[in-house]
Amino acid sequence: MAIDTPFYDFSQYLKAKFPDFKVQKISVNAGFTCPNRDGSKGRGGCIYCNNASFTPGYCDQYSSITNQIEEGKWFFSRKYPEMRYLAYFQSYTNSYADVDVAISRYREALSIPDIEGLIIATRPDCMPDAILGYLQEVAKEKFIFIEYGAESCNNAVLERVNRCHTWQDTVATVERTHKYGLDCGLHIILGLPTEERDSMLHSATEISKLPIKSLKLHQLQIIRATHLAKEYKENRDIVHLFDVDEYLMLVSDFIERLRSDIALDRFVSQCPPEFLIAPRWGLKNYEFTAKLIKSMNERGVRQGDKF
Repeated sequence: MAIDTPFYDFSQYLKAKFPDFKVQKISVNAGFTCPNRDGSKGRGGCIYCNNASFTPGYCDQYSSITNQIEEGKWFFSRKYPEMRYLAYFQSYTNSYADVDVAISRYREALSIPDIEGLIIATRPDCMPDAILGYLQEVAKEKFIFIEYGAESCNNAVLERVNRCHTWQDTVATVERTHKYGLDCGLHIILGLPTEERDSMLHSATEISKLPIKSLKLHQLQIIRATHLAKEYKENRDIVHLFDVDEYLMLVSDFIERLRSDIALDRFVSQCPPEFLIAPRWGLKNYEFTAKLIKSMNERGVRQGDKF
């Protein structure tokens, strides 16, 4: 019996793009950095970020893009020999470099057999028109998707976590990307310091105004070797960390307010135990998603009900 999924899942979006075969993301660390790490905008990075906590083991910045992708292909092909792949430029800000350097890294990934396209994670203040123009040409032959880390629609919250960009930067860049005919999505963190529940839910309304195709959500986590971890050690009241049931209800309420054609790619972040301080839910992504589907179906709510 098929499960009634009360939201538009990103896998459905990909299936529409690739009706004849399945695709799998392979994460790539291409040696980029961030403008709030190298001093051009700030130092130290976002207060919650430790890049090593979400980078797969095969993503070694000292290994070539080709080697990383081939290792990723080997890892997945043992179970799914017919799978094809999307190179996911995940670590740091993957358009923050000299344009020729960035394009050369994209081209290397695209040259590898069975790579059907690119997913590029970056910041909304780091996407020049020259790269968008290049990607527009590539998109005539290959799948191209850009994932912008917005993190919040609240400028005071963005300043608090040292993002060094504004919500207005996100809006302008998403609209510019859309004008180039490129699909893009956003990444939002729920529970950032000083952000109240009403502000988080209002984000769904603001996000729904934009021409995006997907959205990633995840809960705030306290990760070792971050500035937030240091603050949390000194004062645990600086953030409110959700328990599972509370976060389930928040995500459900958020989805109800979200435009129904935005594909939902993720709801939680999984951090390796050696990096994670709190909250320790002990749930994998698919387990949380199953709980969310069950909860929404029991309550009779669906994506877009309150849009």
